[in-house]
Amino acid sequence: MPIEILKNPLRGNGLSSTEGLATGSVAVDARAALALYNNCPAKHQTALQEFDGLAARAKVAQVWLKLESERMGLGSFKALGAAYAIAKQAASRAASSDADAMSKALQGETYICASAGNHGLSVAAGAKLFGANAVVVLADTVPEGFADRLRAKGAEVVRAGADYEAGMEVSKQMAADNGWNLLSDGSWLGYWQPARDVMEGYLIMGHEAADQMQQPPTHVFLQAGVGGLAAACTAVARERWGDEVTIIVVEPSAAPALIESVKAGTSIDTTGPVSSMGRLDCKTPSHLALKYLAKEADYFVTIDDLAVETCVNELAQIGVATSPSGGAGIAALLNLEDRQHLGLNDASRVLCYISEGPA
Repeated sequence: MPIEILKNPLRGNGLSSTEGLATGSVAVDARAALALYNNCPAKHQTALQEFDGLAARAKVAQVWLKLESERMGLGSFKALGAAYAIAKQAASRAASSDADAMSKALQGETYICASAGNHGLSVAAGAKLFGANAVVVLADTVPEGFADRLRAKGAEVVRAGADYEAGMEVSKQMAADNGWNLLSDGSWLGYWQPARDVMEGYLIMGHEAADQMQQPPTHVFLQAGVGGLAAACTAVARERWGDEVTIIVVEPSAAPALIESVKAGTSIDTTGPVSSMGRLDCKTPSHLALKYLAKEADYFVTIDDLAVETCVNELAQIGVATSPSGGAGIAALLNLEDRQHLGLNDASRVLCYISEGPA
């Protein structure tokens, strides 16, 4: 299936109506997130590397990859999200900022989420740090290896449903039935503040990349599931480089939630087969991410599983180990047939995020 490219018809204006969507907006100021992150014992800056061979393949001047597989020992950018949101809540409740007070700040609390893997790891790790419990709902399609990793972090794993959306409904019901804290990386009508905090943590990654770049990129490719990573990194790109940078949001052709919602001018549920881009296989967008990206992204594209899987194998040959979900952004760049449509040329400087390690 060829790549679909949509030039964003809503760029600069956003959705004409937000009726039926979550209130609130994405965080665009990273100062609070950076301040809290700087107090984290596990903090470190992940690598940004230039790859001349990929640039030659894409017929551009430079390709930079932000490599998130080593992020805080959790293997993905999502270590910055849910764990940050939990840390933010702990900081607001702790009697003091010393380590002992923080480690007990959330005793008795339980956080629950639905996850395709990495978000759940972040919830589990964050809950454990601050004395809380974690419950992670996994769809039947999530590999048992992810379930084992979650259990090793102290989380209770609940299997429910054939896909992420089914797991989300179960997590909502369990949170309501038990008085637990629902911590989703997506937002919907009546639910937005926790998701906003999760995305606020992702700003850290974007600012690191911006600080590490020798020159501003001309293009940024951002893979999207519900849209949290894409929205946060777009927010950083607009703050640091303004409208000079072109933002391209990449989704699986099996889960085109953002591109179809932009076409419709409102959030819609999409359908499709199960994608090998499991962490991006989300059929419904986060409302906050959709509202922001509808205004700020320049293009939306979709890519099929085979193209991404081929790219992942190519990346492995140059020492970049990732999954189809983690490599979707660079895969879209390498598989474009019409570079000029996106304003790409042999002088372009491209930034992509390798958002996780191998599955």
